[in-house]
Amino acid sequence: MIVPIRLFGDPVLRTRATEVVDFDKELRRLVTDLTDTMLEATGAGLAAPQIGVGLRVFTWNLDGEVGHLVNPTLSLSEETQDGDEGCLSIPGLTFDCRRALSVVAHGFDMHGEPLIVEGSEKLARAIQHETDHLDGVLFVDRLDREARKMAMKAIRESEWFGQEQTVVRLSPHATGGFAR
Repeated sequence: MIVPIRLFGDPVLRTRATEVVDFDKELRRLVTDLTDTMLEATGAGLAAPQIGVGLRVFTWNLDGEVGHLVNPTLSLSEETQDGDEGCLSIPGLTFDCRRALSVVAHGFDMHGEPLIVEGSEKLARAIQHETDHLDGVLFVDRLDREARKMAMKAIRESEWFGQEQTVVRLSPHATGGFAR
């Protein structure tokens, strides 16, 4: 099911997500909802908080590979990359952001099976970006002072900023958006 994406300014985007403890049909539905919503929005990734669910889950879609990761922990390379980065929660805007060049992500699939994802360049950027969402961090927080100032100005001037957002009073998932 395609669900509304929360936009910059929504408090859920600044809240650390809770670890998943139940690998059940509700989690599988969440992964499906994230994937469907991400693909519809043509995003490179989408984290559960971006659809109002405070669980540590994200999906990605890069170079024809669609995947997901639950409860990720990251090991980052010391080598870095600079590149354009955008966010479905900050639509229409991209800024140059520094990230680790490669990453090894440990976590689980939606069935609770251990999963290791290794990536560099775009995949590494997407994994870091989505894991930041799970910690309540937005990519504009990682910009240098001057770039962040320009980004915040562009956000305030965007047509979507300050518009009333869809309010989801209760998560459609049986967990109410939180782990049990």
